[in-house]
Amino acid sequence: MELLQHLALGLSAAITPENLFYCFMGCILGTLIGILPGIGPVPTIAMLLPLTYVLPPTAGLIMLAGIYYGAQYGGSTTAILVALPGETSAVVTVLDGHQMARNGRAGSALAIAALGSFFAGTVATFLLAAFAPPLTEIAFKFGPAEYFSLMVTGLVGAVVLASGSLIKAICMIIVGLLIGLVGTDVNSGVSRFDFNIPELQDGIDFAVIAMGVFGLAEILNNLAQREKRVNITDKIGKLYPNKQEFKESYPAVIRGTAIGSALGILPGGGAVLSSFASYTLEKKITRQPERFGKGHPAGLAGPESANNAAAQTSFIPLLTLGIPSNAVMALMIGAMTIHNIQPGPQVMANHPELFWALIVSMWIGNLMLVILNLPLIGLWIKLLKVPYRVLFPAITLFCVIGVYSLNYNVFDIYMMAIFGIVGYLWTKLRCEAAPLLLGVVLGPMLEENFRRALLLSRGDFSTFVTRPLSASLLLLALFLILLVSLPAIKKKREEAFVEED
Repeated sequence: MELLQHLALGLSAAITPENLFYCFMGCILGTLIGILPGIGPVPTIAMLLPLTYVLPPTAGLIMLAGIYYGAQYGGSTTAILVALPGETSAVVTVLDGHQMARNGRAGSALAIAALGSFFAGTVATFLLAAFAPPLTEIAFKFGPAEYFSLMVTGLVGAVVLASGSLIKAICMIIVGLLIGLVGTDVNSGVSRFDFNIPELQDGIDFAVIAMGVFGLAEILNNLAQREKRVNITDKIGKLYPNKQEFKESYPAVIRGTAIGSALGILPGGGAVLSSFASYTLEKKITRQPERFGKGHPAGLAGPESANNAAAQTSFIPLLTLGIPSNAVMALMIGAMTIHNIQPGPQVMANHPELFWALIVSMWIGNLMLVILNLPLIGLWIKLLKVPYRVLFPAITLFCVIGVYSLNYNVFDIYMMAIFGIVGYLWTKLRCEAAPLLLGVVLGPMLEENFRRALLLSRGDFSTFVTRPLSASLLLLALFLILLVSLPAIKKKREEAFVEED
């Protein structure tokens, strides 16, 4: 009964004309950037962070959330039609989705992807609504030691589940933690790592780092590659699956939703890992594995459901514990701090309308995406023909204006340019930037809780292992490190991410 009252509160806040408009804009932008190869949700949300300064908190977060799960929908369109995944999580969609299109079933493939995504998004949203309140109650029992241990576990999990080299992921986490230390120490008032540069005394703005490492670096990376010629067929076919396709799809949708809902909560996992896991499972349990990669509906329905479910449930650790599970959630924390909202259990207690409006808006946004995506396929096909060299000057200008509007300081533009070049070099060295962003966000929080725990225990470091919950979380982190160090697990991990690379 209490859950229904909370959902009613969220619905009354979400269906205001202003919030509906920004939900719609988020869904449209998300679909657009998901469709256009080379532009993902992380760079887009990073570029739009300054815009949230002038928006009400609820409207800004609803729009950013719409961009995130809208990109999951949009990425499948290009993956199916032209074998170019607009979003990383849509890489697996290419395998069977594009083959269905080549077999004259593009419309059916698009419908399966859209309907499976809607079902998964709806189920995951209700899971978020059901599990967020009890998890929030548990979070209120956390002290500084428990929060420190939780953040350590989250960072370890992000390293374990990051694609590529473990050593590189650890290094990126450490670099992120160090960047988070730049500025004036709030406890002692001493300046740290500012190199006597006055502009660095307040630290490096989170939005500047995000727009440089993800926005500008992504532009440089795309310009360095040869632009692919896109051959698009206008033959879409009927926009609904036949009986056989429906029969083969719906069990995969249910399994993909379950996998995505679970893996979306894990730090660093999210939509990418869940889509690969779903495809692997479908291929393992089928009686006809030879059909996969040749246009099997289950090979499309499972991963598409999984990545959308993961996109929704990744909000659970953000809203209940204040811990980002991926780079997009780290950016959402940045948007919250812009409005002086403390991420974590305090959101539900101090801003119940924002909390429940955000959850309800996810279901509304998923409905909007189903209604919008299929009729607008013709428009999306035309947009695919726009060359990237035409898009990048506008994106660069948008980045510069956005960064300057933060503090009206030219120094921020220079910093963004530096992080853009460094981010591009990291890409060439195959260093994933997402762990760095998690380190930047969690670094100050990690330090603050570490200091508070020692202050309360009068300098006794054993407080982290004598408190049961804190000790359990640290043991979990240690277990993850030992697990991923095993040769067999290490080999499996490399195989799981080989297709993503």
